Amino acid sequence: MQINMDALERARQTRRAITLYTRDVPDEQAAQMPSLFEKWGGSGMAYNVGDRVRYEDLLYKCLTDHTSQDSWAPDAAPSLWVRIDDPAIEWPQWRQPAGAHDAYAKWAKVSHNGKHWISDVDANVWEPGVSGWTEVE
Repeated sequence: MQINMDALERARQTRRAITLYTRDVPDEQAAQMPSLFEKWGGSGMAYNVGDRVRYEDLLYKCLTDHTSQDSWAPDAAPSLWVRIDDPAIEWPQWRQPAGAHDAYAKWAKVSHNGKHWISDVDANVWEPGVSGWTEVE
């Protein structure tokens, strides 16, 4: 199949324009349009602090400059990546924080084990129902 080189060049220019546009979009807005971000590229890709990538239809932000390795996928390397949740989801599913950058703030809302919870403390790394959370009826 012959690809029209003009069309290919226009597609590349469009991708560059999208990349420039999304660079300055706040995380809250970015989480609502993850398809505009490039997929995580696997091993050998250079990432810088603040870069955002799409991985398994979720958006992640780079925390540390690095060259990726297969075992450093965004969902498996919490020292390198943090997930950006969609603020439109009022009760996102709780996930175990991987460190201080990923801990829940006071008043954060989550769903866990079929219940809704609100964090009672800042830097909350506890599982809801164990400590640091109030169940909301």
